[in-house]
Amino acid sequence: MTQPGTTVPVRRGRYGRTSWRAVMAGIAGLVMATGASAVCLGEAPLRGVNLSGAEFNSKQLPGEMFRHYTYPSAGDFQYFAEKGANLVRLPIRWERVQRELRSELDGGELAQIRKAVSRARNNGQCLLLDLHNYAAWHGNVLGEGRVTTGDLIDVWQRLARALDDPDHVALGLMNEPFRMDIADWAKTAQDTLYALREHGSEHLVVVSGGRWSGVHEWFKVRTGTTNADAFAGLEDPLDRTVLEVHQYLNEGYSGTRQDCLPPEHFDGMFEKLSRWADENDQQLLLGEFGSPPREECLASLERILHLSNDPSTWRGWAYWAAGAWWGDYFLTVHPDDGQDRPQMSVLEVFFRDWSCADVKNGQCPEPPEDLAVD
Repeated sequence: MTQPGTTVPVRRGRYGRTSWRAVMAGIAGLVMATGASAVCLGEAPLRGVNLSGAEFNSKQLPGEMFRHYTYPSAGDFQYFAEKGANLVRLPIRWERVQRELRSELDGGELAQIRKAVSRARNNGQCLLLDLHNYAAWHGNVLGEGRVTTGDLIDVWQRLARALDDPDHVALGLMNEPFRMDIADWAKTAQDTLYALREHGSEHLVVVSGGRWSGVHEWFKVRTGTTNADAFAGLEDPLDRTVLEVHQYLNEGYSGTRQDCLPPEHFDGMFEKLSRWADENDQQLLLGEFGSPPREECLASLERILHLSNDPSTWRGWAYWAAGAWWGDYFLTVHPDDGQDRPQMSVLEVFFRDWSCADVKNGQCPEPPEDLAVD
């Protein structure tokens, strides 16, 4: 894509994409052994959960906080940190954080988001702020008249300025933008990314693939193009952008049914996407995936975690979902009266054992004693 207007000079960030790959391949085991804290721009892969609640009740907008929607507690952050999670994806609603387009951010919402950032920081976690709006604001589709790319740029510039802590805050531009054509969303995302860099943001930026962001349809023509073609040339002057994909386990991949496809079903789609990312110098984040608690489903969950375990391509993942208001939702991994959910037995292994880049045989190579990192 052609970069519009005048932009900041192209320069490498703390971890430019080439150096990032080298760092991940060379010192993953060393970082794990020394207990180094992992944050948004750090060496360690980002692996955690979606802490849902702030995006609930989309028919009650803006709604009443802690009646129609909620924010995670300090205990929520602590529980998952103790399990080894270093990433919290926090879904929010645009209509709540910004009550009128191009207006000041709502003080009450911003206070809760800042509290979440503080809790993530205190637990050594990266908070990925996810604008959970499906490419619309109050039902008005982004790019179709009332709501423009400039409006999206405005809210993100305000959030980036208000949450100026790139070590602990990442910016997720839009969840599952299915209301837009893929090509239109790709251009909007690129323009928003450039505008953020021009504005001085140094945050990790997460760009969702078009439509439902599915791994299973990354190479399928939808609305005139594929996600593979639309995002192959995504550019960031700081090389701090990753592409977000989602993948659920059931037939049809909706995440709304309790059946699950067998583990081997996912091998080809993940391997093909990983090759594409490597060939196009992109990094990936699996922003949503979830499993019912049945044994056969947990086997498929484990396979997906193995398939997204190579830190040279996969920046990380966030399980869907956690959050105190889920109740008996079949995908929830929120503790039940203090007791772990069955899915945690699988997730916890991968939260802690992120250093195994060799996923084919499950062996974790040990770093050499004379390891040198440039």
